[in-house]
Amino acid sequence: MLIVDAEVARRIDENRGDMGQSDFINFLIDSQFKGDEAKSQNLVSKEEFDQFASGMKDLLRNFLEFFLSYGLELGRPPQDKGYEELTQKLQSLSNQGKTKKL
Repeated sequence: MLIVDAEVARRIDENRGDMGQSDFINFLIDSQFKGDEAKSQNLVSKEEFDQFASGMKDLLRNFLEFFLSYGLELGRPPQDKGYEELTQKLQSLSNQGKTKKL
């Protein structure tokens, strides 16, 4: 038997899903003790995330440059507004990448 405040009992019941109360409390205790091992394996540091985001921006920039240059090599340059907007976005991405690298 475990005596807890009514608020704690309510939170247990709201979050336990199909588990029984004792199973849920055992799960919480086990996850707390094993938490240090799991945290070191599942988390990404801010630096790693920043490197990933920068890499994804570079990949997108390279893809857009390839797509535009390949399209220009195949034929006449498109004359629609979508192409102009895409070119402007590419140039702004290119300028942002250069300023952050400096």
